Amino acid sequence: MEKTLSSLLSRDVPLASTREQLKTLRRLPLASEFSDALAVSGLHPLRPTGIDIMQINVGKLCNQTCVHCHVDAGPDRREAMTRETMAQCVEVLKRTAIQTVDVTGGAPELNPNFRWLVRQCRALNRHVIDRCNLTVLGLASQSGLAEFLAEYRVEVVCSLPHYRALSTDAQRGEGVFEQSIKQLQRLNSLGYGNERSGLRLVLVTNPVGAFLPAGQASLEQEWKRELDRRYGVRFNALYTIVNMPISRFLEWLVGSSNLEQYMERLVRSYNGVAAESVMCRNTISIGWDGKLFDCDFNQMLDIPVESSGPRHISEFDLEALESRSIVVDRHCFGCTAGMGSSCSGATV
Repeated sequence: MEKTLSSLLSRDVPLASTREQLKTLRRLPLASEFSDALAVSGLHPLRPTGIDIMQINVGKLCNQTCVHCHVDAGPDRREAMTRETMAQCVEVLKRTAIQTVDVTGGAPELNPNFRWLVRQCRALNRHVIDRCNLTVLGLASQSGLAEFLAEYRVEVVCSLPHYRALSTDAQRGEGVFEQSIKQLQRLNSLGYGNERSGLRLVLVTNPVGAFLPAGQASLEQEWKRELDRRYGVRFNALYTIVNMPISRFLEWLVGSSNLEQYMERLVRSYNGVAAESVMCRNTISIGWDGKLFDCDFNQMLDIPVESSGPRHISEFDLEALESRSIVVDRHCFGCTAGMGSSCSGATV
């Protein structure tokens, strides 16, 4: 498999700095600030509705280097959550009613303690989601991984930009589509995608370019029809995700002279109804080093939760975190554009 590029960090380019990313966005002449848009919708300051989901980023190591990646993940990244920090997450689960654990990366499965974390969470009867890039399932180092996920009844949420090879490989690397289809067929053989099995398989698509995704419901019907017809692949749901203007996608926007136009499109497409259901309102995001963030995107921009409350998993205080104000900035327009965007797809 060929990589599309290397990480920003390994190339030591200016946009490897989260501060530079924020400066790049903030210098644009936009018609509105996100906080002002929220105020018009009666949502400023933005506050949680509760914490139902613990999203854990277990590291930035990945076997792919995708053009749009907001994590700047890749084979050259070495940040990884330790078992000690994972154990602190598990302790929080034991003393709270948080029901869903959303494990992400990088390729989360490449963390050597990934399976330990899954076992611990399932022993507590928590619903576990694995954010999977599909090709990781075929690595020699990950023998039996698909079977492990099925055994522990982990929901698998997979990235697949398109049901055509050309579009997928353009974003994720040459040969990725073929390997992804092979692994989807393997997951199907284990019961994933079968409504009666209870093994939930979700695909995630995001645009290959500087535009918003089409309607999620219509795309899901199209994808189910085409993937079944072409490859015999079945899945339960399709999530549409808006590309966030940060990290490597921000680099692409700048390099292709699309940044200002794209940000203007996000601002014009602001949807107050979508803003009511943004993922930061019911999710707490935990970085590989245990730091707390309002969402995965704030995490990648190194924007921590507000300073008046706990800021590390070792200090976790559910009451304080549920009463916090959520920190917002211009990139947040990506979650409220059109039909909205979250880790669970469209929000309206």
